[in-house]
Amino acid sequence: MHEFRYKNNQLYCESVKLEDIAKKIITPFYLYSYGTLLSHYRKLAKAFEPVQPLICYSMKANSNLAICRALVKAGSGMDIVSGGELYKAFLAGCPAEKIVYASVGKTEEEIRRAVAKGILFFNVESYQELVLINKVARDIGTIARVALRINPDVEPKTHAYITTGKLTNKFGIDFDTAYGILKNRLKFSHLNFKGLHIHIGSQIIQAKPYVLAIKKMASFIEKLKKDKIGIEYLNIGGGLGIIYNKEKPQTAVEFARKILPILKSTGLKIILEPGRFIVGNAGVLVTKVLYLKKTPLKNFVIVDAGMNDLIRPALYGAHHDILPIRYPLNAKRYKVDVVGPICESGDFFARGRIMPKVKEGDYLAIMSAGAYGFSMASNYNCRLKPSEVMAKGNKFYIVRKRDSYLDLVRKDIVPEFLK
Repeated sequence: MHEFRYKNNQLYCESVKLEDIAKKIITPFYLYSYGTLLSHYRKLAKAFEPVQPLICYSMKANSNLAICRALVKAGSGMDIVSGGELYKAFLAGCPAEKIVYASVGKTEEEIRRAVAKGILFFNVESYQELVLINKVARDIGTIARVALRINPDVEPKTHAYITTGKLTNKFGIDFDTAYGILKNRLKFSHLNFKGLHIHIGSQIIQAKPYVLAIKKMASFIEKLKKDKIGIEYLNIGGGLGIIYNKEKPQTAVEFARKILPILKSTGLKIILEPGRFIVGNAGVLVTKVLYLKKTPLKNFVIVDAGMNDLIRPALYGAHHDILPIRYPLNAKRYKVDVVGPICESGDFFARGRIMPKVKEGDYLAIMSAGAYGFSMASNYNCRLKPSEVMAKGNKFYIVRKRDSYLDLVRKDIVPEFLK
């Protein structure tokens, strides 16, 4: 699943010893494996080869330019959700015809930029959004391409915060409303309705909810065909789960085997929007042990990374394996809470975790941190966002510099009356 392995009790990323990087880069820092990144992309492409999909990497998982550029060079498109991601997608060299744009709250300015750039299409989330895109395209004097994001009302059995395909969620359009829009599509003079889109959630480890959602889509597509409503693309979104703890997610091959027959039956071009599947296990957060604290009830391992660096445990109660980068021989194992320096009780990476005993000054790797790690990081408590590093073979490269204190105040303005 990834290129982070122990050799002679030392944790390596590809052929680089993590300890060697930690001696040169201030902790905490994110470390990504180039080989793992490309391997996961290629596994998905190979599994779905029979339908020749356009794979659009979901930038929200991790929008580091080096990661995006590596995937673009491998043939990937980009799934974006903001004007900032549009900007970075082009900086990464992604062709406009490989960019799809989701989000329930696209602003007029964001829409204007994307229309002007000629992206493949918008994944449209509401009737009101269609009206706005049509207006912008008319103002510019062009035809904008759109796909309707359908909410198939499917329970993906994942965390409530990352479920997106139920009618109680804010995302997408129900089938009846979508049908009415497509029947009356000619009223949108500056829109070309290119396809349909679904995205039912994130960290989904079984094929069943996808099968149900895609079957619903296939039936809807048949209904449209009977009414001579032609569309070109079916975008099945992303959300494929990865191994964080004891999960047993489907492989790309297993997933493809179950849904390829349905996809082929539609006769449409297929788009996938993976994010976590590609980058999740391609990254770790490396942190240093600052203090070992024992109380009457707990053993605490206090590290220099905090919830501002990786918020998933605090936000979702997410599990991340935590490994010492130098595995102590014959070390006793004991129960600890691994916590950070933030002034919040929710600032933890593990609670009641059985781990080998470590020392102050040791380094730990918080695993499976490539997705929704740095991309959700903040400067809370005026902490500096960490460096990002990429390993390729036996070399490593800084792909984002650590914040400086000047970065914390660069945009602050003190009004004249306070000077």
